[in-house]
Amino acid sequence: MTPVSMLLFLAFTLLVFNVLCLIIAGNILPGGAEEEKREQKVWARVGSSAVLPCYLSPKKLKNIWKHLSDKTSVLWKRHGGSAHQEPHMVLEVEYTGLRKMALPMRPRVSVQDTALRNGNFSLRIDPVRSEDAGWYEAQVAYNNKEVQNCQVELGVVTVTLSPPGFVVENEPLLLSCNSSHRASLVETRWFHNGQLVPASGTLCSFHGALSILRPSMSDSGPWHCQLRYSDNEIISAMHNLQILGFDGPINPIVYAAAGSAADLPCTLSYLPSAFGINRVKAHWSRLAGGHLEAWGFSENRSSRSFPLHLSVVGSGDAGQYRCAVSVGSKTISRDVTLAVVTVTPSIQGPVSEGSRLLLICSVTHPRGHECFQWKHLNSSPTNNKLAVATSHNPEGHRSPTGPTLEIPRVSQKDMGTWECSVHGPEGRLGAVEYGLQIIGAQVSSSSSIFSGQVTFGLTLTLFLLLTVCVLALALQKRARSPAFPALEGIVAVNVLRKKEMEEKREEQIWQTEC
Repeated sequence: MTPVSMLLFLAFTLLVFNVLCLIIAGNILPGGAEEEKREQKVWARVGSSAVLPCYLSPKKLKNIWKHLSDKTSVLWKRHGGSAHQEPHMVLEVEYTGLRKMALPMRPRVSVQDTALRNGNFSLRIDPVRSEDAGWYEAQVAYNNKEVQNCQVELGVVTVTLSPPGFVVENEPLLLSCNSSHRASLVETRWFHNGQLVPASGTLCSFHGALSILRPSMSDSGPWHCQLRYSDNEIISAMHNLQILGFDGPINPIVYAAAGSAADLPCTLSYLPSAFGINRVKAHWSRLAGGHLEAWGFSENRSSRSFPLHLSVVGSGDAGQYRCAVSVGSKTISRDVTLAVVTVTPSIQGPVSEGSRLLLICSVTHPRGHECFQWKHLNSSPTNNKLAVATSHNPEGHRSPTGPTLEIPRVSQKDMGTWECSVHGPEGRLGAVEYGLQIIGAQVSSSSSIFSGQVTFGLTLTLFLLLTVCVLALALQKRARSPAFPALEGIVAVNVLRKKEMEEKREEQIWQTEC
């Protein structure tokens, strides 16, 4: 064997020997480099759950996984918040299956049996308390020999809400955020729906606390606090803020046509039962003449909607209404404005054909940005329902898109229903209809027919009279002509014959009577 081959053989032998040593050390020796990787830190928020991880290495699991449930025991200990504090048992699972738990944490700590058989010895704490912060250690033994050691530090983040309980609209609140980290706090930042919240007139952040002076429904949702410490440790926690208020816009306006029904909304943002409240009262009132008048009252334990129904509204019903809901010991209220849409004609009642007519559309309690649109709804002769109409500008009509519609000369085609719709930046707000009745149009048509009939009759009568007169004149002329005596003789003979026949008839009647 050449010297070069010998050197290569020795180098390969040493490499294989070192690899085998590393494998044996990893499988047999407790502690070691692999143990150092198991020192971990877990952060959890107060009230949530925390899992302190501890897993058997795949190499060890491969050798003993068949006997884990028979010969393996787990002991979790806690060192507490101070390094000088003696460790004490938190949870112990013997190889026989017997479990022991410390009294303060008994109902909140657990390990899963199915996980134990797969080499997962993680400790679950639910819910986490602020006093749970500290060092925890797990000792896993197989055949009374320690094969795994896990050390985990549990850090606790606390987000508190003041005043405690549920939050209602416009009631000041304070969110506080702190942690068990021992370094000095350098900066606190708050995020709402993923966006950084700057300081403003209603939001103020100071030393981990956030003050909201007048919370509204837009402030609901997830709030994240981010704590940065002097050792560059950054800790964050989330709090889902639920604010009990009303759905919909603030101080809504309901538009209703005069003579129609109206429903004023009053709907809570959440069911009161979600806050553990089973008794809710709602009270409606109306601001009239400078004081509140009771309007309606309802009580419902399972609903969050308390609308006020008005069967028929007029201009006198327009105004501001207030819905007050008592939830537990707190009362929240919202004002609702009823705006009534009316049409006022310049001529009351039926309108004569050819008259000048103004239709004025108005809204009580306008906001200043309303616009109006007029439509003529044409009725179908075969259907009593209104046909689908489109906006058009009849000839001579002015301001079809303004509050006033002018018809200079009312005609037959203007008869029917006119609609005035009110629009705003958010779209169509409401509408009112006006039925236009015209007098004189139908009567004029009948008179024309009658007049035509009379004219025709007179003409025909005159024609017949004229014909009779012409015939009479013709007969007189013929009577004076030479041929007339013969004609006169014939007539006389006929008269004599007729007289003889009458005499014979009278004689027969007399004989019969005798």
